[in-house]
Amino acid sequence: MTKSTVTKLFFGSLVAIVGGIVLAVFAVVFAYGAGVFVMDGPDVVGVDGSGLGWGMIATAIVAGLAIVGGGIGQFVAWIGAVINTSRLEDKTWFIVLLVLGLLSFGFIAMLVYVLAGPDGTRQPALPAGSVAAH
Repeated sequence: MTKSTVTKLFFGSLVAIVGGIVLAVFAVVFAYGAGVFVMDGPDVVGVDGSGLGWGMIATAIVAGLAIVGGGIGQFVAWIGAVINTSRLEDKTWFIVLLVLGLLSFGFIAMLVYVLAGPDGTRQPALPAGSVAAH
């Protein structure tokens, strides 16, 4: 997987996660404001079975699917970045991405990688004066 593909997948899945969170907050706030939740004091004891209630439940489910899909996309982008950097001669990027990802700091490592990391699929430039083999 090329770095440009990893970058597109990383930012695309990040947009899906943020969009899912915004949609979930909208669904809950709108449902609460419209009186969809049946309350007993501070406790939610039920949900109004009206069309609006079911619509907000469906909206929350779509939001959850977007968040889960974005999380899967982030994981796939991380795997792609680890595989990409394993092809480099210098293994520093590979080790940093792998270790930080396994220690749950993968988002920070991926953000740095997509902004400043090398592409392991790019062919190295030939030294000046050398001739390419045919």
